[in-house]
Amino acid sequence: MPDLSASLALLTSPAILFFFLGAAAAFARSDLSIPEPIAKALSLYLMLCIGFKGGVEARAAGLNGDFLSAGAIGIGLSALMPLVAFVILKRMPRLDRSTACALAATYGSVSVVTFAAGQQHLAAVGLASGGYMAAVLALMETPAILTALLLLNGAGRGEPGKRRAVLREVFFGAATIMLLGSFLVGLVSGAAGMAKLELFVGPLFQGALCFFLLDIGLIAARRLMEGGRKLSPAVVAFALGFPLLSAGLALGLARLVGLGVGNAALLTILAGSASYIAVPAAMRLAAPKADAGVFVTASLAITFPFNLTVGIALYTAAAVWLWR
Repeated sequence: MPDLSASLALLTSPAILFFFLGAAAAFARSDLSIPEPIAKALSLYLMLCIGFKGGVEARAAGLNGDFLSAGAIGIGLSALMPLVAFVILKRMPRLDRSTACALAATYGSVSVVTFAAGQQHLAAVGLASGGYMAAVLALMETPAILTALLLLNGAGRGEPGKRRAVLREVFFGAATIMLLGSFLVGLVSGAAGMAKLELFVGPLFQGALCFFLLDIGLIAARRLMEGGRKLSPAVVAFALGFPLLSAGLALGLARLVGLGVGNAALLTILAGSASYIAVPAAMRLAAPKADAGVFVTASLAITFPFNLTVGIALYTAAAVWLWR
């Protein structure tokens, strides 16, 4: 059974509650808003923290065989699953290309909070996982975003000038530079760099995350009320079914390469999660026309609660059964 007390604690965490506060304020027709320059600065700050901490964790983990295997599976899934998602999503009515790409990135990338809940559940059932899995988490954040940016700008292929513009957006856009650049800075500076930036990328991160999710809640609810791109039954089915597909692939690959059961379960939990921090932050910069009322709400209001209440326990039980 799921760890319901841990799930409740996560659902009532300040950051998640601020998302619902923003949504409630929007539904109440409040004039509450976050100025655009501040919202953009928050996006950049969150990506800096995520990238930097991931680089530090990757350096600390070293290059052991299990880390390389789990990292390769994670990067591969993060890069390729958005392609599968996009093939499915582009057939759905009322989904424009920007929103379909944002959804594809959302379900190719991962959720930090779901990862934390997974660690708690594994500890509760007595399964150990390696510390390097935090680095795998970081490695799975970015490839999905890069793939989504390629898909988003795919209409430009065929003309040399447009191809160059696509490549520039993918590899030199603000979201990419901040995520990958911060990861490299963390990788090079390691623990010494973390000691200098611990306050900036640690405790202050939580406050910035609350502001960010408050803004995302406002945007998501207001766009839903505009009546443009509402969650259709097809999108709801996708938000519940696609994580199961990703998790199943991760579990099979983890068994194939011989990961331990705890690490395999945590990798499966990661694959079955959906981003509501890194991808919205990146898409706000790279795809401002993407409808947050669809891709953020699908992740945060459907997939995230499903994983906390059912998915994490299901993925763990599947790993234990397969490793018998």
